[in-house]
Amino acid sequence: MTIDKSWTTIRRRGSSNEFWNGLQHFLQMAKPFVNDRGFIKCPCKRCLNNASHQLEDLESHIFRNSFMFEYNQWIHHGEPATANAGTTVAGPSGGIHERDEMFDVLDDIISEDVDEDAVGGPSSNDQYDDLFVALRSELYPGVSSFSSLNFLVKLMHLKVLNKWTNKSFNELLKLLKLAFPKIDLVESHYEAKKLMTKMGLGYSSIHVCKNDCALFWKENSLKDTCPVCSESRWKLQSGKRSGKNVPHKVLRYFPVSPRLKRLFATSKTAKLMRWHSTGKSKDNDVMRHPVDGKSWQEFDKRHPQFAGDVRNVRLGLAADGFNPFGNMSLSYSMWPVVLTTYNLPPWICMKVEYLMLSLLIPGPQSPGKDMDVFLRPLIDELKELWVHGLDTRDAAYENGVFRMRAELLWTVNDFPARSSLSGWSGQGYRAYPTCNEDTPSMRVIGKTA
Repeated sequence: MTIDKSWTTIRRRGSSNEFWNGLQHFLQMAKPFVNDRGFIKCPCKRCLNNASHQLEDLESHIFRNSFMFEYNQWIHHGEPATANAGTTVAGPSGGIHERDEMFDVLDDIISEDVDEDAVGGPSSNDQYDDLFVALRSELYPGVSSFSSLNFLVKLMHLKVLNKWTNKSFNELLKLLKLAFPKIDLVESHYEAKKLMTKMGLGYSSIHVCKNDCALFWKENSLKDTCPVCSESRWKLQSGKRSGKNVPHKVLRYFPVSPRLKRLFATSKTAKLMRWHSTGKSKDNDVMRHPVDGKSWQEFDKRHPQFAGDVRNVRLGLAADGFNPFGNMSLSYSMWPVVLTTYNLPPWICMKVEYLMLSLLIPGPQSPGKDMDVFLRPLIDELKELWVHGLDTRDAAYENGVFRMRAELLWTVNDFPARSSLSGWSGQGYRAYPTCNEDTPSMRVIGKTA
């Protein structure tokens, strides 16, 4: 009997039932050949049968790294050495793999880090193993259409949409555990958040001096006092540091690069990232997108190398303060810094789901002239994307890899926010940015003159 091996060459593995059926058949065939410690050689592109793992780990390895091309006869996994490769129907289908949508999600996520052809082999990062464990686990015995991971993602989505508190989420988890003792679910919001972080698009917490002088980041990350004003990094009680180190302020930084890579990881959004080139107006008198404006066209003339690849990203930055406590009398100003991607068509680029929160600047006061201190992580990353770029998988064209670069076209803000972002005063004689020193003026002697 010949063995179907065609599934080993499928590239879009997460969305293919043929791949998952073939993989399950392979694992069943290899099961009797594990050693006395439960290990067996791994035929993924990274391990190349040189490393051994437990059988349950082979599934995630082969999915993440794909099957090695040179392994035509599976002599380490149950195929007789004299057998010839053939074509037949793979093993029995069924289970979570056929129906669970999270396989497609993980396929897109992993495709960002794995480059099988152009960047020197697949990733060696094992951060996805816990996700595969949750994906293989049935939510409840007998419920094969809903994995534990799928249910948790949907539950976290409901938490965000309905603004549940962490405490209420923990109470719900306890109730579900009490009502369904055999349910496979995390114990707390902390554990759920820890698992979701492995899906990417997390954020970094950066401590800030209480006087907004500097960030405790990079060269200052290990310091306990501000390098500018010498204030303590930590909150003090009666002049002494408390048992647990609590920083005065925390800046939340959401890296831009993984979010841009995620846009190219799926074929749908990867194609939309070219719209500014293929869908722009052909009428010179009509402007329906920034690509039709003079600023965009002038930039392309000055930087033809950047404009030569339509996949390079054009960004806009918006920032303003708001009071997160709503209508309460408490005075507090928190500043989100949001990026929008102008590669996308106009009916998409301003939708909430396509706006990227890059910084969440803490209060209680507006950052004012110290805005540049908080912007440093974002500016450093944008410089890196402009100068060096980032190897990115393009799912729209056979998962090809290209060097993605990005540039910031402009900022969107009101006058006070413009003063903070540019450092140029929004008050006084030179407040108007267009006229600057040539501002026409007339001296008013008195209020009634």
